[in-house]
Amino acid sequence: MTSPPPLTVRTITTTEHAAHIASRASASFLQTPGWAQVKPEWRAESLGWFRGGELVGTALVLYRQLPRVKRYLAYLPEGPVIDWTDDDLSAWLTPMAAHLKKQGAFGVRMGPPVVTRRWSAAQVKEGIADESITRLTDVPPLERSREGAAVVSQLHELGWRPQAVEGGFAAGQPQYNFVIPLTDDAGTVRSEDDVLKGMNQLWRRNIKKAAKEGVVVEQGTRTDLKAFHDLYVHTAERDHFTPRGLAYFETMYDALSAEAPGRITLWLARHDGDLVASTIAIRVGTHAWYSYGASSTEKREVRGSNAVQWAMIRDALANGATVYDLRGITDTLDAADSHVGLIQFKVGTGGEAVEHVGEWDLPLNRPLYRAFDLYMRRRG
Repeated sequence: MTSPPPLTVRTITTTEHAAHIASRASASFLQTPGWAQVKPEWRAESLGWFRGGELVGTALVLYRQLPRVKRYLAYLPEGPVIDWTDDDLSAWLTPMAAHLKKQGAFGVRMGPPVVTRRWSAAQVKEGIADESITRLTDVPPLERSREGAAVVSQLHELGWRPQAVEGGFAAGQPQYNFVIPLTDDAGTVRSEDDVLKGMNQLWRRNIKKAAKEGVVVEQGTRTDLKAFHDLYVHTAERDHFTPRGLAYFETMYDALSAEAPGRITLWLARHDGDLVASTIAIRVGTHAWYSYGASSTEKREVRGSNAVQWAMIRDALANGATVYDLRGITDTLDAADSHVGLIQFKVGTGGEAVEHVGEWDLPLNRPLYRAFDLYMRRRG
């Protein structure tokens, strides 16, 4: 039996990259070629894995230059898009590392899109109620992924280093997310009624209340980004985080809209003409994400945030998504922690908490990598 040809890695065009993403069931939006336009402070490269002449894997690589030297950290957020079930990941990662080193990288950071553990909404809720439990990892998981364990084992063997996580949030992308499966265990698409029944009583009541109060949810256009951003800045002031500028969202909207119809959508919930909640959703293939959200302090009683989430979930179902991703949560279940409110909001949807393998580094130039690592630790 003839063995398959070895994998080779080279730069590809953004057109080739986008076509490969479109051929798959899904991939992270952070691995689409359009995302490079959202991060102009990084130099970007579309990378392809070839077996013979066939393109079998891709990556968006973002290069961040070190101060005063032409050496780079090569970052692959929630990527690369390769076969992570392969029991020989070296065949994929070794040629990638060699290519990136030739490009001037002193180190590589990647976030394999691989789940290691899952917890049900009921388990998370019980963990918050139990005073002896302070972390999600204190709760025995509903499921442990063999694939995830195999990936972690191989990465250790290949010299990759897991990045430290503070409260569940890594320096880059979150290690813990909360998702709503939109198909059952047999792969059958769930009905809207089934998804709604999976939510807790408070969520169902708030969705009904929003409808009774006359909250109207609709998709917006690019011209509505200013209204979203004004509300987002208001939310940032109230909740004490630093907001992104309007130009960031305009660039994101333009870049992702150009790649595929419906990839990015803006949602607005209004009550008697007042904007009470607004969100941005992203969809790549069968995966839909809640990406950014904003809500008014006034009229919170009309439950615009619940109404707009329900509209996005229904839209995801209608467009064939198999998962609705509410993005990051911390791993804290301590009722006294300020992050618990966000977890409780997401848990009410009846989905599940998932842990990914997290972000991993591979030093290519050890002295430069050590200097970079020390700089990042001091800055943090």
